[in-house]
Amino acid sequence: MGRMHTHRHGKSHSIRPATLRAPSWITQSPAEIEELVVKYTKDGLTPSQIGIKLRDQHSIPLIKPITKKSMGQILEENDLKAEMPEDLENIVRKAIGLQKHLKANKGDNRNVRSLELIEAKVHRLSVYYKRIGRISKTWKYKSVVAQLE
Repeated sequence: MGRMHTHRHGKSHSIRPATLRAPSWITQSPAEIEELVVKYTKDGLTPSQIGIKLRDQHSIPLIKPITKKSMGQILEENDLKAEMPEDLENIVRKAIGLQKHLKANKGDNRNVRSLELIEAKVHRLSVYYKRIGRISKTWKYKSVVAQLE
């Protein structure tokens, strides 16, 4: 998600591997890597947590060059796909947390704007996911909020 509403402070991030070839040091077969993804999902890890775990504990930088599939595809084949994509869920949770905060702290007018920005992100992401068919066309932010409150 591009920084639409914020300044670009802090540029240090880990950088994804530049070459999209399977590295020579990987001993696991594609099937074994898929098994790890499935296992960690069943342990309740999110896709990004799994990526970090594979990177740090198994020295697997990216699974796609090795398995020729994205993590989403692996999860789909094993019927483990989450209802809502992880990034959308994170932003929705963030919005709900801020809503609760604003209910409790009515004087906090500064963060009303923050909530608007977060909700705009939710909207943009959900439009994208509806377009690619990742969430249902009838998905509504408001009804998700109602469920989670």
